[in-house]
Amino acid sequence: MMGVRRIGCLLSGGLDSSLVAALVCKVAKEMKLGYKIQTFAIGMDGSPDIAAARKVAEHLDTDHHEVSFTAQEGLEAIKEVIYHNESYDITTTRASVGMYLLSKYISTKTDNIIIFSGEGADEVAQGYIYFHKAPTPEDADIESRRLLSDLYLYDNLRADRTTAAHGLELRVPFLDHQFTSYYLSLPAASRQPQEGVEKHLLRSSFTGLDLIPDDILWRPKEAFSDGVSSKKKSWFEIIQKHFEKTISDQDLASASKTYPENTPLSKEGYYYRQVFESYFAGQAHLTPYMWMPKWIGATDPSARTLSHYKESDVEKPTITGKDED
Repeated sequence: MMGVRRIGCLLSGGLDSSLVAALVCKVAKEMKLGYKIQTFAIGMDGSPDIAAARKVAEHLDTDHHEVSFTAQEGLEAIKEVIYHNESYDITTTRASVGMYLLSKYISTKTDNIIIFSGEGADEVAQGYIYFHKAPTPEDADIESRRLLSDLYLYDNLRADRTTAAHGLELRVPFLDHQFTSYYLSLPAASRQPQEGVEKHLLRSSFTGLDLIPDDILWRPKEAFSDGVSSKKKSWFEIIQKHFEKTISDQDLASASKTYPENTPLSKEGYYYRQVFESYFAGQAHLTPYMWMPKWIGATDPSARTLSHYKESDVEKPTITGKDED
């Protein structure tokens, strides 16, 4: 909370960003900062994140901003995202678009510089849906630690680059070394999903405190790259449909010759690699592998393609447009 510039919070309405925003608001009141904390959400029409974030913002009484973007605006941002990320990873690129556009709004429309976010909780507390399929607690623990060690290549890279591209300073409390050290010291079995709920230990730790609404505290995991769009028309499906038309079958068939290292397996992946090589030729090693769920034979990183995916029952209103850019 130390800083001379205004403080804001990214708020997707998921567990992690909601808890961070709630705690920031709590400390801000105790410190008597003298202004309302601003929260920021982004999504397309029908986005469950927009609905959930609005509910949390009302609960916390923040100065809340909602930003909408169209499919075309998202597609047009992909080149800039790949340039700033220096990565062609598929899920990193998908998730970066919303964060990049939201950071642009914050930078141009507000005086916030210091931004809090919920990154790191999924890695520390086993929040990804595929952790439900971990063979043993020990396997889950190993995977959690592996994800943490590679954060700088994927989620943290996304969060850092998309915000820094617009001059923002990101802070991620869930990656505080004292918190991560303590949490990882707990028995492996206690950190696994319990009763069909991922991050059960983290959620139950805040039960009864009224920091955030109960249905948000227990809201099912929704990846940021999915939550920005409606279930009927997912962001990843919009992207795939677009590049199905722009990348030829011949290009994909010859991908192993064109890109022998980390060969793209889809037209979406081919386009990302093509753009990456146009900026950083011969630097394919910067993305050592494609991020993908374990243990379930996944062929796409989107959580919405997984059998354990649960849609939130938070009402999904249309974005008001009040704070649209």
